Amino acid sequence: MLWFQNNTVQRIRYPLGLLFRNLCASKRNLPVLTLFTKDPCPLCIEAKEMLEPYKNRFILQEVDITLPENSAWYERYKSDIPVFHFNGQFLMMHRVDIPKLEKQLLKW
Repeated sequence: MLWFQNNTVQRIRYPLGLLFRNLCASKRNLPVLTLFTKDPCPLCIEAKEMLEPYKNRFILQEVDITLPENSAWYERYKSDIPVFHFNGQFLMMHRVDIPKLEKQLLKW
């Protein structure tokens, strides 16, 4: 993860759980929707477009599974992206399931 501070870029490595908690605590306590992706990923682009009307209801966090620090996610999801987690829990894969997302947002 890159962190910008005082016009410098610093690379920070957070345990995934800590990152979720920190992001959840920010921006009006919104839930975190994590997108596991890689480049290129046309299905991921399509998925993000489908999520656009909901963008004010969650924080979208993208995890590039091809980065060395994300190798565990690569092994798990290399054939299944896009994959989404809602606050650290698996939610959906391959395509955006709007009813499933709505259900989770309403529970939140």
